[in-house]
Amino acid sequence: MEHITIEAVVNKDIKTVWEHWNNPDSIKGWAFASDDWEAPHAANDLRVGGKFVTTMAAKDGSVSFDFSGTYTEVVEPTLIKYEMDRSGTDDQNRDCTIVFTDNIDGSTTITETFYPETENSIELQKQGWQAILENFKKFVEGK
Repeated sequence: MEHITIEAVVNKDIKTVWEHWNNPDSIKGWAFASDDWEAPHAANDLRVGGKFVTTMAAKDGSVSFDFSGTYTEVVEPTLIKYEMDRSGTDDQNRDCTIVFTDNIDGSTTITETFYPETENSIELQKQGWQAILENFKKFVEGK
């Protein structure tokens, strides 16, 4: 299976983008794909070997899950790599690479490349991750 890549340009400087991407209080404000979801909990130990966990939950209480993993590389403020913790259907490790590019106009391009899971279609996963990234953009640009 091939990796999936998504991208967004955030109209804020790279330092601000990095801070909001990694601060647990900020993560709770953007780490969900639609307005009927929320992220009631986030913890982040941003260092090689450090763990992160974000609880994503439907606001109506019908479903929730933890998205978690372990950092394998951190280069502030340009690169994060991690391996996702396995969920019930994952039969192998899933990795993710996030590149933050400082653009000449003061904006920041975020490029995420991740190994898909096998439960949902590639298109559904791409749409979901892109929606979360767009929610991040909206959150940061509103600050």
